[in-house]
Amino acid sequence: MKKNIAEIINISNEIYDNGLVSGKAGNISKRIKGSTGDIVAITPTLKSLSNLSQEDIVLVDMDGNALTKGNPSSEVNMHLEIYKKRPDVNAIVHTHSTYATGFAFSDKKIKRLEGFGQIKKPYLSEIKYEKPGSDELAKSASESIGDEDVLILKNHGVICVSDNLKEAKLLAVFVEETAKTQFITHLLNSFEE
Repeated sequence: MKKNIAEIINISNEIYDNGLVSGKAGNISKRIKGSTGDIVAITPTLKSLSNLSQEDIVLVDMDGNALTKGNPSSEVNMHLEIYKKRPDVNAIVHTHSTYATGFAFSDKKIKRLEGFGQIKKPYLSEIKYEKPGSDELAKSASESIGDEDVLILKNHGVICVSDNLKEAKLLAVFVEETAKTQFITHLLNSFEE
């Protein structure tokens, strides 16, 4: 278990250092499969991802019951509902990265570019705004993720899912870089010659 928790802390630091979250925003989790049922290790609520300790990571069962001390992220239900709908997903990274979140607050969509999987749709999937931490958000996100690996939460942020944390983090970085490139493209295309 310590190895799994250490990985969450390392990825949390990387996400913070890459500017994908700031302040106390964002959360990540990892599903740990066990013979008596799965458990989820998740970052805590109201703590920065920049400086977590082993004791900060909260373990919950698939019903959201705490197995350790501490308070899990307010988005714990969203993570759990996605895990329940997607047995192939073992890691979730939820960021508020600047450019991708800027798109989430605008009427522009982020194009799905090559570099992270097959392009099945021209744009990254989006869901309408639901209050962060709400049951409505958990339900909407888990139902809308389908077989996608990225979901844009309107007026909120980004969810990236994968079978492992490293890939989910790399996807979050790629989404932000894609959003940044598209923002610059929109800006350059707006100039008159």
